[in-house]
Amino acid sequence: MISSAINNIINEQINKEFYSGYLYLSMSAHLRELGLFGFAHWTKMQAKEEVEHGLKLFDYLIERNSFVTLKQIKTPEFEFNGILSIFNHIYEHEKSITASVMQIAKAAEEECDRTTLSFIDWFINEQIEEEQNVKDIIKRLELFGDNHASLFLMDKELGERN
Repeated sequence: MISSAINNIINEQINKEFYSGYLYLSMSAHLRELGLFGFAHWTKMQAKEEVEHGLKLFDYLIERNSFVTLKQIKTPEFEFNGILSIFNHIYEHEKSITASVMQIAKAAEEECDRTTLSFIDWFINEQIEEEQNVKDIIKRLELFGDNHASLFLMDKELGERN
């Protein structure tokens, strides 16, 4: 069994991951309304991935004979001000998730919980990848500006995400 402090912080992370799924679904619906079906697909796939992260944490607590405490998931509040705004919001959100994951690692280090520390390394590496993917999309959106042909091609490319 893990400590109550580690249990609490992982339960909080489960909630954050499920909230991330809600946030991405909200964005996906908005992007679909705009006719940006590839961007909508990308954010919907991202939502599924975030839920999977939450479930991975959920399973970890159970495997460690610890307690899962599911909390209410807040409604995502977000103003949609264009595609670049959406991806800048995604980037800031992912940075906050990275910081949260790092807090789990810090708590595990402080408690000499090597099992949790080893487990959370996967999430740290995943967050590095998540942030980089979003930064790459932002760079391209900034480069293309209002060029509709480039946006169309990017939309098509993002729609091919598995």
